[in-house]
Amino acid sequence: MANFLQNIFLRLQASSGRVVLREVRGDQFVSVTAGELLALVEAARRFFRAQQIPPGERCGLIAANSIHWIAVDLALMAEGIVVVPLYHRQTAGELAGMLKDCQPRLVLTGDDETSEALGAAWPQIPAPVRLGGIFSNAAPQSGASSPREASDDHLLTIIYTSGTSGEPKGVCLNAGNLNHMTGCTTERLNQLMGATTAADQIFLYAPMNFAASWMLMLSALLRESVLTLSSDLNKLADEICRSAPHYFLNVPTLLERVKRAVEDNLAKQAAPIQSLYKKTREAWQRQNAGRTKLFDGFTIALGRKLIFSKIKARFGPNIRALICGSAPLAPETQQWFLMLGIPVLQAYGLTETTALCTLDDPRLPIEPGYVGRAVSGIEMQLAENDEIIVRGPNIFSGYWNRPAETTQVLRDGWLHTGDQGEVNASGNWRIIGRIKNLLVLNTGHKFAPEPIEDKLAQLLPAAQQIVLVGNGRSYVTMLVTGLVTGKLESAAVQAAIDQVNRDLPHYRQIRNFHILPEPFAPDSGLVTANGKLKRDAIAKHYDAEVNSMYARKATA
Repeated sequence: MANFLQNIFLRLQASSGRVVLREVRGDQFVSVTAGELLALVEAARRFFRAQQIPPGERCGLIAANSIHWIAVDLALMAEGIVVVPLYHRQTAGELAGMLKDCQPRLVLTGDDETSEALGAAWPQIPAPVRLGGIFSNAAPQSGASSPREASDDHLLTIIYTSGTSGEPKGVCLNAGNLNHMTGCTTERLNQLMGATTAADQIFLYAPMNFAASWMLMLSALLRESVLTLSSDLNKLADEICRSAPHYFLNVPTLLERVKRAVEDNLAKQAAPIQSLYKKTREAWQRQNAGRTKLFDGFTIALGRKLIFSKIKARFGPNIRALICGSAPLAPETQQWFLMLGIPVLQAYGLTETTALCTLDDPRLPIEPGYVGRAVSGIEMQLAENDEIIVRGPNIFSGYWNRPAETTQVLRDGWLHTGDQGEVNASGNWRIIGRIKNLLVLNTGHKFAPEPIEDKLAQLLPAAQQIVLVGNGRSYVTMLVTGLVTGKLESAAVQAAIDQVNRDLPHYRQIRNFHILPEPFAPDSGLVTANGKLKRDAIAKHYDAEVNSMYARKATA
């Protein structure tokens, strides 16, 4: 039986003249057909053979999404070389740390600046190769050789993810993981698209070093699809509309930003438009609650025709659904998109679960606040403290060179996720919170706060406790207490933040802070007897102060 990679090659070979990939370049698309993509893959394979890299060795891949990125990814897997995709916006020091951990034989970068920064951070790095250079001198060649045979336990990729210690760990995913999960994703996408014979139009802006984005790319190549890659996040709205997708992958921060921008714009419209929007929302909420009043149906129909249709048009004429994962989405935001006539299918998963555990079934009613049912072949249960544990062919084989940490999360065949959840009578799962201390931003970025807090504590000797805040938010803020009340100066706190931020990637940088009048004491319920922070209790107790920090930043 062919594996997922062989099936991708077979599908590309069977439709060589069909456009499969596009990059948005201003008002134009740069496109490649299936045959052209195979030729790029073959050119990359010839390059890797010339480097004499044996199967099983690692190759770092650090670049923005592009057609060349996909060609190289497919070529590495076809040659049996383990792909190590890294986020190109990480700091050079962090990238160097992950590369040192996996010891690649080759490092591919998207630009000279990244190569130079990596060389400075790790002088012993294998000489980085520009991604585009692989193809610049390659002679055109039609056709493509078949991928190497790969058993289910063959290691395909190492995707780095942060742990509670703050030190990234390499998640090892094998061919069996991908064989199962690509089957699950294509099944769900088939359900979404139904009996249509038209090719899926898909848009992708999230970096493909994230497991969910990578899975969407592979699933697109396994189906009759045209995958369009974003090239400028500053022009995302225009790119989405121009790409006219049927669906695309999102993080909550984008959907919440869209909702906020629309409501801000509506607040500037004429009074009749504002009134109609308000009445339509109220009618929609009543309808959802089963308390429909006379004329509510007419009001909703009028609002959709005069207001919502224009909002929906910004996603292009084909939009069927949005897929959202990587962090919790506010139920109110999911309801708002349903009101527009755009269902948001929520997903839940970890890199360790090959991106997915659950995904809303597009054929069933959506329950806002829930992340859908377990996908085919995957078992999910609740363990101690309502921790979600998962078992199935999607579970990773372990962390790269970290047997002790692997044993901590893989026990008796079950992956302990560190997430707290619940499941309803319909089998839909809801994520309540995190048992671990990882901060999970609504951009999808995850990281441990302790290393940053420790650095700040060294720079702020007058501080007693420092707590980073950001779960479900789009950026990080900080609560801080002083050893002596009133002795902690705002200027000193800001100076320490500025110094730490210089060495952090954008999503970990602290954007605001609040000095609390009193330190946390054990009898307050905010710290344990030995002084460990009770983060959830702190966030709840200082909810007003936290909301104030985000309100101040938003209006600054």
